[in-house]
Amino acid sequence: MQGRAQSAVDRSDTPSSPAKVSDAEIVRAAQLDPAAFGALYTRYRVRIYRYLRLRTGSDDEAADLTQQVFLRAIDALPGYQERGLPLAAWLFRIARNAAANAHRGRGRTVALDDAPDSVWRTDAENPEAIAIQNERLAHLRTLYGQLDAGKQELLALRFGAGLSSREIAPIVGRSEAAVKKQLTRIIHTLRERYGDA
Repeated sequence: MQGRAQSAVDRSDTPSSPAKVSDAEIVRAAQLDPAAFGALYTRYRVRIYRYLRLRTGSDDEAADLTQQVFLRAIDALPGYQERGLPLAAWLFRIARNAAANAHRGRGRTVALDDAPDSVWRTDAENPEAIAIQNERLAHLRTLYGQLDAGKQELLALRFGAGLSSREIAPIVGRSEAAVKKQLTRIIHTLRERYGDA
């Protein structure tokens, strides 16, 4: 059994592998051998961190919460059952709860100013282009800060974590169509307000 678990881990970490190992296969392997959980950690850690980074006040806090998410996940893994939801939904629910618990009582939403520079990648090399981009980002940060926490969370899940509407829906407890519609409205509103400046 351990050989099968290790095989799933080895295949999932190989980018050139012709058949990418599914999350379900890795979960089954990790339920037999917890060492196989490393493949899920590798697959999801960056996305979980980026989501948490947009929900927290610092790189350190996001890193700590990311670690907590995976510790909770590995503890709960023996009882995990797919139930028709993707594994990503399960992990991001854990992340969402971890972020909410960390901020409970603080009533704090995170402004885009708290987002790491990696969220605001720029390929511009000339100073004028960088200054223009910084000005645009400052305006976008202001608009983002005016959104309520629920809308900020949807944007964090979509753009910070890179999740699709289908993946976000079970995390926030809404239908895919409702998530897609709300994201479209939020983005449309941001574009309108951004263009009015």
